[in-house]
Amino acid sequence: MIVRPYSMHSAILFRVTRTLIARDFIVFLSHSTRIGQLSTLHAAMTQQIFNGHSDHYNGITVDSVEEACDSKVFTQRLKDSLKQWTKDNKRTIWFRVHIPHTEWVPILTGHGFVFHHAREEYVMLYRWLPTNEDCNVPKYAHTILGVGAFVFNKDTDEILVIKEKYLLKNASVKASWKLPGGYVEPGENIEAAAKREVLEETGIQTNFKCLISFRHGHDYSFGCSDIYMIAYLTPQNFEIEKCKREILECQWMKVNEFMQHSEVHANNKILATKTIEFLRHQMGMVANYGVHPITKKQICVYSVENTNVESSSVE
Repeated sequence: MIVRPYSMHSAILFRVTRTLIARDFIVFLSHSTRIGQLSTLHAAMTQQIFNGHSDHYNGITVDSVEEACDSKVFTQRLKDSLKQWTKDNKRTIWFRVHIPHTEWVPILTGHGFVFHHAREEYVMLYRWLPTNEDCNVPKYAHTILGVGAFVFNKDTDEILVIKEKYLLKNASVKASWKLPGGYVEPGENIEAAAKREVLEETGIQTNFKCLISFRHGHDYSFGCSDIYMIAYLTPQNFEIEKCKREILECQWMKVNEFMQHSEVHANNKILATKTIEFLRHQMGMVANYGVHPITKKQICVYSVENTNVESSSVE
């Protein structure tokens, strides 16, 4: 086949033109991307104040993830924001600073902010703006809630008791017999916590009946106050499977033996006494679930009622 010269030239010209168009298009896209990035950066640089979220108390909460910016930009924006918030008579200003933005923290503390609380992923700081009234920002959660389970077998008048494993420096201190139980987890109901702790520590499935009593103390873990609730539960099974990691011993023990045992602390004996009184009078704090009228969140109200628990031979 004979190729005419003009056909060859046309093919070469077409390929060159196509290459140039593709190159120019790539350059255009790259340029457009840079313009977009610069526009975003410019918007961040020129933003005067933080937006934040308003609350019911005329305060503002700024989240570092939602309004991230360089520390150099942050300083001036914070100053401008504080001026505006003061002018607007805002009250408490909150900054939730996540781990990637911890360079904000010294800048905030340098502008009058103090720590309120921290979690694994962020730290919360605040500043009270009003100068004509005392700060009324509430302290962060300061009370730990725990629950002990009085698991009672009415057929044998026995309760479920455990000895915890401890790493004691003082070898003369012995682990004592106590009720199974532990801390209530965040977002967990007392009823669920009691049943969970018993199952984890002893392998016993239970039915929650009511709360019987509680003790309140101060300066416990992390300097917090401590509330220890006592719940009355009945067992669904009786064969123990103790948690080898946490529990040293676990057994069913006669209530009267528990009351007189030398390895039971006085406080636990008092709690056992109150439980025996409950068994006689069948009055306890029963859980009633509902919905809060304003927040629409689930709530649990405990009130003293006749629990209709079958009588026991315990005296």
